[in-house]
Amino acid sequence: MYRNLRAFIKILENENEIKKIDAEVSPFIEISKITDKESKSPGGGKALFFRNVSGSKFPVVTNIFGSNKRICLALGVKDLDQLGERVREYIEFHPPKNLKDAINIIPMAINLANFFPRRYKSKPPPCQEVVIKGEQVDLSAIPVLHCWPGDAGPFVTLPLVFTKSLITGKRNAGMYRLQIFDKNTTGMHWHIHKDGSHYFNEYREAGKKMPVAVAIGADPATIYSATAPMPRGIDEMLLAGFIRKKPVRMAECVTIDMEVPAEAEFVLEGYVNPDEKRLEGPFGDHTGYYSLADDYPVFHVTAITHRKNPIYNATLVGPPPMEDCYLAKATERLFLPMIQSVMPEIKNYWFPWEGVFHNIVIVSIEKEYPGHANKLMSGLWGQGQMSFCKAIVVVDKNINPQSPESVLNEFLARFDLTSDITLTKGVLDVLDHSSPFPNFGSKIGIDLTERFRDEPPRGMPKNLPIPLSNRELESIIFENIVGSRDFRRLLPENLKDQDTVNRILLINIEKTKIRGGKKIAEELLNLDTLSGFNIFILFDLEIALENSSMILWKLFNNVAPDRDIIIKNQKMVVDACRKGIVDGHKREWPDELRFEK
Repeated sequence: MYRNLRAFIKILENENEIKKIDAEVSPFIEISKITDKESKSPGGGKALFFRNVSGSKFPVVTNIFGSNKRICLALGVKDLDQLGERVREYIEFHPPKNLKDAINIIPMAINLANFFPRRYKSKPPPCQEVVIKGEQVDLSAIPVLHCWPGDAGPFVTLPLVFTKSLITGKRNAGMYRLQIFDKNTTGMHWHIHKDGSHYFNEYREAGKKMPVAVAIGADPATIYSATAPMPRGIDEMLLAGFIRKKPVRMAECVTIDMEVPAEAEFVLEGYVNPDEKRLEGPFGDHTGYYSLADDYPVFHVTAITHRKNPIYNATLVGPPPMEDCYLAKATERLFLPMIQSVMPEIKNYWFPWEGVFHNIVIVSIEKEYPGHANKLMSGLWGQGQMSFCKAIVVVDKNINPQSPESVLNEFLARFDLTSDITLTKGVLDVLDHSSPFPNFGSKIGIDLTERFRDEPPRGMPKNLPIPLSNRELESIIFENIVGSRDFRRLLPENLKDQDTVNRILLINIEKTKIRGGKKIAEELLNLDTLSGFNIFILFDLEIALENSSMILWKLFNNVAPDRDIIIKNQKMVVDACRKGIVDGHKREWPDELRFEK
């Protein structure tokens, strides 16, 4: 495995997986625009190495994880499922006895393998070949990217943030963005659900400064591990050692009591005051929208250390697909065996990129009794990071949940909108903008499994009229739905209308200050001439309905299930448009990320 970032870059060169760019580029927007275009190339494009960055003597590398091939190279596997199989091997010899055991499967496996991090013996460690302290600290020397036009400033986007619990002394490595405020302070954007924030609360309650170290540019397994949703109190460096099959070498910081990966390119050392906050954001986030400005703790940098010729490693997040999608895919496959140890009925699952990791999961199960799908939904909503998931779709074991066409076919052929929907409420990811309330809102479960004898039968009609021609539809929609612009039937090529129980019509519409989604839904539901369709999904005018990835992204991100799904007379309207006061949404609605042309 790789000792450091540059060893991985060397492999990417050998595999023709990286482009070297010699032209001078700016860290203000320009590198991001190039990276965005590359990451959306077929297959994720190439990693990018910018040799000549204006205003800095350090090069920048981006998109190093951004393809199936590169994420597998990074984690030392031919297929991402190999990570999960290593965990599964341990489970088979040490089956969990209860939920607590199951949650700790990965920690137990990696402890047993003896991959504890070790002390780097040579002095100085590579990450401290250059040491800058006190008044000499100047963050502007690092080519931190200003990623999107609406960002509040430059942000460190791939930081490994190291903290320790004041109570237990246990270490955590998380990935929390850092907005550069000035030469020696940044924001510390840890969400309220994250371990870093939990440890910060311990220091805040004690009225003590919290030491924090930030590593930038480590070996790929160590970078990935900082993104993984490990149980609280478990050192992510153990996971890195497990993936590397070799312990991570750690070095003591020079100004605080903390250890960091000795082979890191840059290290920022400092502290966070217990009661100091500053406005941080907005920031172009992985949801494809700007996360809104809010007050967050302030990180005071007391030292910058780095290698003699360091490489600055950054990532760009935004509308999928992007580099973070492949990191999330690794987590999906690594943690499947652990979830299966708690719920063995789960055969497989899939987090579509368009759901940005926390908005939808599709699960296939071996159904054994009536209500099994509903029991599974409740169980998943009670499991760690799964608790943030807004939508769960359950299919039978013979359906591949990672096949969009197969799942859509099941939906069209089986879904009963009167009996297959489960609505509940609970915690949401802090970046979910569709709910009327921050961090809390409605969730939806959809059961597409075959009915058992003792379950209520599906009641959807089997004799919907054959839909009208596109020309006839155009006349009806445009004449009756004010502000409509375009429409599209959602039907896979291998199906015909008569083969489906459900027929979906996508419509571009324009809201006004007095005519919101509910009003438009009423008009559609009362329009008898559209009786050939029973599901209508509304999108804003600028959304290209032929772009399947785009419509799924808007559907998963913009819908609060209890407010934006209207059902009447066995028909359903889903409002996937922007929301405002007319829709009963009083929170600020974030802008979508885009570069100025």
